[in-house]
Amino acid sequence: MIRFPYGISNFPAIRTEGYLYLDRTQHIPLLEEAGKQLVFLRPRRFGKSLLLSTLVNYYDVKTTNQFETLFGGLEVERNPTPERNRYLILRWDFSKVSAQGSIDDIKSSLFNHLNASVEGFIQTYQDMLRFPVRMQDDDALASFQSLTNAVQGSGQQIYLLIDEYDNFANEVLVRDPHNSRRYQDLLEGEGILKSLFKIVKGSVAEGSIGRVFITGVSPLVLADMTSGYNVATDISLMPRFNTLCGITQPELGELVTGVLQHCGQDENQFDGLLQTLKQFYNGYRFCDQLDKPLLYNPILCFYFLRHYQDECKAPRQMLDGNLMMDAARIRYLASQPSGTGVVERILDEESTITLDVLENRFGVEKLTDLQQDESYLLSLLYYFGVLTIVDTNILGKLTLGIPNLVTRALYVDELRQRILPAPKDRIAVANMAEKFYQSADLQPLADYLEQKYFAAFNNRDYAWSNELTIKTAFLTLLFNDIYYVVDSETALQRRYADLVLVIRPSMRQYPTLKDIVLEFKYLSLSDLKLTGEQVREQSRETLAQLPAVQAALHEALQQLQHYRAVLAEKYQEPQRLHCLAVVALGFDRVVWQTL
Repeated sequence: MIRFPYGISNFPAIRTEGYLYLDRTQHIPLLEEAGKQLVFLRPRRFGKSLLLSTLVNYYDVKTTNQFETLFGGLEVERNPTPERNRYLILRWDFSKVSAQGSIDDIKSSLFNHLNASVEGFIQTYQDMLRFPVRMQDDDALASFQSLTNAVQGSGQQIYLLIDEYDNFANEVLVRDPHNSRRYQDLLEGEGILKSLFKIVKGSVAEGSIGRVFITGVSPLVLADMTSGYNVATDISLMPRFNTLCGITQPELGELVTGVLQHCGQDENQFDGLLQTLKQFYNGYRFCDQLDKPLLYNPILCFYFLRHYQDECKAPRQMLDGNLMMDAARIRYLASQPSGTGVVERILDEESTITLDVLENRFGVEKLTDLQQDESYLLSLLYYFGVLTIVDTNILGKLTLGIPNLVTRALYVDELRQRILPAPKDRIAVANMAEKFYQSADLQPLADYLEQKYFAAFNNRDYAWSNELTIKTAFLTLLFNDIYYVVDSETALQRRYADLVLVIRPSMRQYPTLKDIVLEFKYLSLSDLKLTGEQVREQSRETLAQLPAVQAALHEALQQLQHYRAVLAEKYQEPQRLHCLAVVALGFDRVVWQTL
C-alpha cells in the first residue's frame, strides 16, 4: 500500500515514516550552479514547500549525521556536492503572516514571524554562535540584522530559505482589488518588505548569508520591491528546472499500477484510469521548450490516488477543496476591465491566446492598465496555474491554454457566478441541468435561457453576441465534472464540437446518464430580417421553418454526423448518445433539432 504524502511537506517525516517520495535531488547540483540567490515560482500546491524542506535537510550543518538516513538511495547521495551540510539554516514561511487588518497589524504579524524564526535559529545553533543576538520585540529587522552580525562574527554562513514570499502581500491585493493602498504601503518607498529585503541583499554582500532560495507564486511582489532586492536569479522558466516540482507521466504510471494492484483490479483498467488523471490533472509546462514533459499537479494526484486506493474507485469530486482558493485569483483577475472577455476567450477551445513573452517583472501599478494590455493579466493567470504554455507559433510567440478540466471548472464557475449571482438561480439551473443529463430534453433549459438568462447580459454583451457567446452560455449552465468529461479535443480527433458531455468512466455505471453533443449556430436579428419583438412573438416551430434557421440547423446536423460516429465507436453505447443542433436567434430565442 502506497503512503501518499497528501498535505505533508516535511522531508524527514516522508523519508523516515515510509511515505512516497519522488526524487528531485538530482536538481541540487544544478541549483548550486544557477546562482547564489534564486527565485522559483510555481502555482499553489505544487510541492514548493517540500522542495524547501529537502534543501533545508541537505544543507543544514546539524543534519550531517542523518545524511544516510534521509538521502540514502537518492540521486544526490550518489553524487553529493561540496556544499552539503555546510550552512546554518534560517527559514521564513510568509504564509504564516496574516493579511488581515491594517498595515500596522500586518507589520506586527510579520515581525512576530521573523522574531520567532530568529529565536528558533538561536536555540538550534547557540553552540556555534560566539556572540549574542539582541532581540527587538518591536523591530524584527533589528533582530535579524543582529543575527546576521553574530553569524558572520562566528565564522559561519546562513542559507536563507523563504517559502511563499508573496503570500500575504498577494492576499492583501486580492482581498481588496479596488483599493491597493495597503499593498503599496507594504512595498513602496520604505515599505516594510522592501526594507527587509534590503537587509537580505546587504547580508549576502557582506558574506553572512551564503545562499538564498525564495519560492512564491507570481513575480508581482518581487517587481514592486526591485530596488530593495534586485540581485536574485529567477529560475522559474529555465527548461532544466521544468520538472523540479510536479509529477511526470512515467512516475504517475507506476503509481497507478501500484494502486490497481492493491485493489486487485485488472490491468485493463490502467489506460482508462491514467486517461482520467491526464484529463483532469495534467497539462502544466513551465518553459517554452515543447519537448519538455507536461506535468501533473501532485496534490491533486495524491488526493485522487489516495481515495482510489482506499475505496477502489475514483472520487466523486475531482477538484480537491484545498485548491478552491485559486478561484479567488480568477475572480480578482476577471474583475479587471478586460477580465471577463479574456475568461470567455480562454474557455473557447478554438480561440488562440498568444503572448510574445511572459511578463516577469511588473508591479501593481500595471494592473490598472489591463484594459489596454492583456499581457499582464495573461501572465498572472499563467503564474497562478490557471493557464499554461501549450505551444509556440511560427513567430515563436507562446500559445497559452487551460491545462486541464479541474482548472476549466474554476473558469466556468466564475462566469456562472457573474451571470447568475443569486444562489437560488444557480440551484434552479443545476436542477434543470441534472434532468437534462438524463433526458436530453432541452426545452426547460431553453425556456430558462430565453426568459431569464439572456436578460443577465447587458447591452454591450448583446451588441457583441455571437456563436461563442451562446456556447459560453450553455457551458456555464451545463458544465459538471462530477458526471462528465467536458473535453472535445481528445474524443473527436481534434475536430471541435462546441460542447461535448462524455460520461466519466466511474459514472458510466449509472444508466440514466446520457452522452451529449451540442453544436451551436448563431443568427443575428439582421440575418433574419426580424426585430426582437417579432422573434419573441413567434413559436419555436414557426421559427424553425425560417430558411436561414433551416440552413443553420442543416449545417450543424452534418457536423454532428461525424461526431456521433466517432463517439459511438469509442464508447460502444450508441443508445446513450444524444446529439443536438442548437440555433440561437439573436439573444432572444433558441431552436434545436435532435440528430
